[in-house]
Amino acid sequence: MELSNTSVESEVPNNKKDNSKIYFFMIAIASLLATNIYFYVKFKSSGEKLYTVALQKENLQIEIDRIEAELDNIKNQNIEGLPENLIQEEQFARKIIDDLRTELEDSNISDTQIQAAKDQIQKLKKNVSSLKDEAGELKLQNDILLKRNKELSSTVKEKSDQVENLKERNERLNEKVSIASSVKVSSILVNGVEKTRKGELEIETKAKRVDDLQIKFSIADNPLAKEGSKEVFVRIIDPQGNLIAKAGDVFYVHGDKLQFTFKENINFTNRGEEYQLLWRDVNRFKKGAYTVLLYADDAIMGRSSVVLK
Repeated sequence: MELSNTSVESEVPNNKKDNSKIYFFMIAIASLLATNIYFYVKFKSSGEKLYTVALQKENLQIEIDRIEAELDNIKNQNIEGLPENLIQEEQFARKIIDDLRTELEDSNISDTQIQAAKDQIQKLKKNVSSLKDEAGELKLQNDILLKRNKELSSTVKEKSDQVENLKERNERLNEKVSIASSVKVSSILVNGVEKTRKGELEIETKAKRVDDLQIKFSIADNPLAKEGSKEVFVRIIDPQGNLIAKAGDVFYVHGDKLQFTFKENINFTNRGEEYQLLWRDVNRFKKGAYTVLLYADDAIMGRSSVVLK
């Protein structure tokens, strides 16, 4: 009987050791599960973010493709007499598209860059829409002239009827023709200039020596344009891409409110005169490209740029 009691007492510590091992393994398994859950949640969140960025980039690429298709459609119409400024606007829009494509190809693009791309695409859509309208109006006028010539080759009776019809059509088209009556530049040149002691202007390319920006331009003859005083609005964009303007200096183009850098009146005679405007930056000029845009008659006249070293 004494041997039996000794055997029972020796099993008790062994059971305690086994229980301790079980608790240890349970704690280790719980820690491992917690770690796995943490990394699962972390990588899942990271994966969802990458998916969202990829989806946004794909949607932006689709928007860019649509805008480019609009530009291709305008070009494929082969509109005769397309003004130089519209051609320049189309080329400028394509450059923006190329820059956006390059930026979206960056695998490390940030949320801020994506939002900036969205904003730029919205502006580009608006500009291309305006370009499409202007090109469409010009094409409409070409079609009207072509149709008018065909009608005038008909019989006398048909001519009489057609004249009456054209009078009615012209009344309906008066508002549309007003767009074609706006003046456009035939040439534009922007230079940095330095004023000598004698008061003469000399072209200067070094930013620190430039006193003024000289804007020289000629206006194309337009039989539809009214002669007389015209208010020219100038928008200047600095090398950082910022418009130089005061908050209260605004004007309107096709109902849209725009800020301007300065404005000046010119006497338009419809004879191809050359005009000169001077502008001085109170904060001194910086190195880089300055872009100048001219507006008159509720529309853009033309644009140009100059690079200061």
